[in-house]
Amino acid sequence: MPKPARRCSPKLEDAGIRFANRFFIPRSHAGRCRQVLRGWYFDRAREKILPRVRSHAMRLGVEFNHSGIVDNRYRWGSCTAKDNVNFNWRLIKTPMFVIDYVVIHELAHLIEANHTPRFWSIVSAQTANMERARKWLRENGQCLEEDV
Repeated sequence: MPKPARRCSPKLEDAGIRFANRFFIPRSHAGRCRQVLRGWYFDRAREKILPRVRSHAMRLGVEFNHSGIVDNRYRWGSCTAKDNVNFNWRLIKTPMFVIDYVVIHELAHLIEANHTPRFWSIVSAQTANMERARKWLRENGQCLEEDV
């Protein structure tokens, strides 16, 4: 499994990275644009996804041990036996209803470990756009798997 990208600086904005309908990366990072951009995505994923994990966990009435952003190649999220929930950084490239679906999907595993009818009932009760989100991932997910 690939290791998460290391952050180039504590705050990528401090390094001059910014986004305004396209990315602006200073020439000083020219040799490592991919690494810097991946770090930028990791930061955005932490900022946007992890608070939603806490919010949805409260709504579902579940507790998790740890939540994190990871670099999984073939999974959007995971829930471990130790109640850790992890989310692929590439999710930050998806619409918010897709992020919410994946978050709720993984948190539902804290109630029902397997993909049983009960599990899907929990997810569908909490996700108004479940089928739309699943369809979006089927149709667009492979595009997000590119490195950056």
